[in-house]
Parts: sequence; C-alpha cells; structure tokens
Amino acid sequence: MTHDNDISRRTFLGVTAAGLMAAGLPKWFVEEAEAAELVQAGKRRKIGPNDTIQIACIGPGGSKGGFRQGLNDTAWLASKQGVKVMAVCDVDRTHRDEASAKFGSCDRYDDFREVIARKDIDAVVIGTPDHWHGIIAAAAMRAGKDVYCEKPLTLDIDQGIRITKIWRDTKAVFQTGSQQRSDGRFRLACELARNGRIGNLKTVEAHLPAGTTAGPFEVKPVPTDFNWDMWLGPAPMTDYIYERTHGSFRHWLEYSGGMMTDWGAHHNDIAQWGMGSDRSGPISIEAVGLRKFGPRSYNAFQEFEVTYTYANGVKLITGHQGENGVQFNGDAGWIFVSRGEIRASDQKLLDAPLPASAKRLYASDDHAQNLIDCIRSRQQPICDCEIGHRSVSICHLGNISLRLGGRRLDWDPVKEMFPNDQEAQEMVARPIRGNWKL
Repeated sequence: MTHDNDISRRTFLGVTAAGLMAAGLPKWFVEEAEAAELVQAGKRRKIGPNDTIQIACIGPGGSKGGFRQGLNDTAWLASKQGVKVMAVCDVDRTHRDEASAKFGSCDRYDDFREVIARKDIDAVVIGTPDHWHGIIAAAAMRAGKDVYCEKPLTLDIDQGIRITKIWRDTKAVFQTGSQQRSDGRFRLACELARNGRIGNLKTVEAHLPAGTTAGPFEVKPVPTDFNWDMWLGPAPMTDYIYERTHGSFRHWLEYSGGMMTDWGAHHNDIAQWGMGSDRSGPISIEAVGLRKFGPRSYNAFQEFEVTYTYANGVKLITGHQGENGVQFNGDAGWIFVSRGEIRASDQKLLDAPLPASAKRLYASDDHAQNLIDCIRSRQQPICDCEIGHRSVSICHLGNISLRLGGRRLDWDPVKEMFPNDQEAQEMVARPIRGNWKL
C-alpha cells in the first residue's frame, strides 16, 4: 500500500558530502561533511582480490505486492566495492528466482537456516516481514554472521532485549535499516537540538501517516510457489489470505504493528537521537487511538496519538496527523526535519555554525557503506542493534497502551519492564508457534 505522503528512499539514500549542498543544507555543515569524508577515505584500506565481503539476502521480496525492501538493500550493498552476493532465500519461489537472476544467478534457498550454515557467507541482509526479524537475526549472529536487518527490528520488546544480548555476546557488526540516520538533514537537526540551539527542549513531535482500513478479504488456496506455513513461521496458524503477505503484512498486528512501527521506527528513532535518549526510553506512556476492523481485515491502529514522558520532563508526541517528519520544540524556537527538507522558526538557527566545543553525533552519509566499512574495521555502524531495539521499543510501548484502551503506563527503561501493571507486562513478549525460538 502506498501512502500519498510516502517519500521514496531514492530521494535521500546514498547522499555523500558532495551532494549535501543540493539538499539545502547550510554551507558550514557541508564543509564539515566534506572534510570528514576525506579523512574517512584516507583511512580506508585498499580492497584487494582476497578482501571480498560475501553476503546473502534472506527475504528479498519481489514483484508480488511490490514489496522488495530486502532486494533493494542487498543491491545497495552489492554496489559497494568489494561486496559480492552469494545467495538469496525466500519462501516465495518466484521472488527467490527473481532475486537470484538479479545477482548473477547466485545460489537459491527456501530455508534461511541453510544460508546461515554456510561458512563462506560473512553477512546477511534480513528483509523478511517483521515477525521473522528477531529469530533470523539471533540465528545469524550465533552462526558468526554480521547483520543488516530492516526496521522495525522486532515484533515485540522481549525479542529486542534478547537479540541485543546476543549482539553483545557475539560482537557481531549489526546495522538496523534506519537509513534516516545517514541523511545529513536528520543529523543536523539532532545535533542542533542536542546542543541547545533551540533552547531547552520541551517537546518533540513525530508525525506519521495514518493507518489503512480494508477487508474483509477472501480466503484463497495457497499458491503452488509459496510456502505459507514457513511464511507464518512463529506467527499463529491461519487460513491463507493474500493480503496478509507481501507489502500489506504491516497492517496486521500478528506480523507487524501498523504505521506505529513502520514509519514510527524511523521518526521515533530520530526523535530519541535528538533527545539523547536512543539507548534508553520513556518513563510513562499514554495513548488515544482508533482501529476499525472485522474478521479477515487489517487490524492495526489507523489513528493514534501517543505521549511519551522522559525522566528529564521532555515529551515525545507521536501521532498520525501533521506533515510527515519530526519537529523539535524548544523555548527558543523549533526545527522541523523530513526526508525532503530541514527548516526552522528562524533560518539563523540553521545557518550559524556550531562551536568547536559542541556535541557532535556519529556521522554517516551512506548507510550501506557505513556497514561495509564497519565489517572491515569491526566497529559498530550508526544504527546498531541496541539503538534499533530501543527505537522500535517505544513503538511497541505505544501499541501496548493503545491495545489496553489508552491507559497511562509506567515504564522502567533500565529494567525494560512495566513495574506495576501485570497485564501490560504480559504483552512485552508474544507467544511463538511451534519450535521456533530466539
């Protein structure tokens, strides 16, 4: 499903310092980025014939439904020097074969476990529906693979807690597909907010698209080229409905979290980055929302407004109304940022350079290259596993509050639990079908 305010990644992915001026960023910020780019290039070792990073894609997607994020991510990585795609895996054989053809008839698999068992594969791209992310990421890291995993990173908070521990234990290089962190506009907005350019930060607004209402859908025979049981995997068994799969899976709470976790994983990530809270979280959540659904229909929330309160008193308000993007509001002005622009209550807030003593954030102008560089250096990318987990955790917290009628919930971001609400605590983890486990 395409929303009117969806913005193609092609408008902001792969932006280097040389292209930042065209993006409307101030001259001082572009000059700093160019200098950093030269330093980074000087440190990068020459890639020889034995230095190829060999990757595989699990869940490329393809022509059915138009959802091909895994395919696009893998092609992006494969465009970098010294990277080769060795294998693709998909439970839809049509998508599997399309992806294999795109990457030079590379090896094809139906079961991700066969892919991660290969010792010649260094890293995997996980582009499956959300309910598979945690299980595959955990298995890949335990098998010694580095990981690029699409957002939202997990289906529930417990999965994030578990894979973050595995990430720390295995020391895997892990990049979450929150590509907005590698867009200079978003980094600039966060640096200015973190350095008091708009005064004391009071509120942050994350404006997401509204959800989709549709159904009831028809139960159909399972296509002969599609392994429905394996697609469901850890999710509850149910009759095959085409609209549960491919690009529309995100509208079902069984497999995703609606716009709250789709666009919310992007914009709440930027909000917490600018707040300096991207490795912690809020202390309370309160929500109002609406979802209209019936049997065999999309069941994620279509309308919502969630207010998160942080220990320092700053509030993050995430809702389905307003211009798609993130706005930081302080007592001395505001800054709005989206994939298309950055603007402020006063242009001078953007134009004045930050002082030498300012707090500067992790700089990346190419999300894919950042991962490749980190695989070689064994450093962590700009959006590592913990950050990806914390960014989607607040989306899950919002959905839990909505599912509980919007009541106020207290949250302990250190212990990652609801300290005084057993019903909410039971929603931190979801049941897993069959023998699948993290």
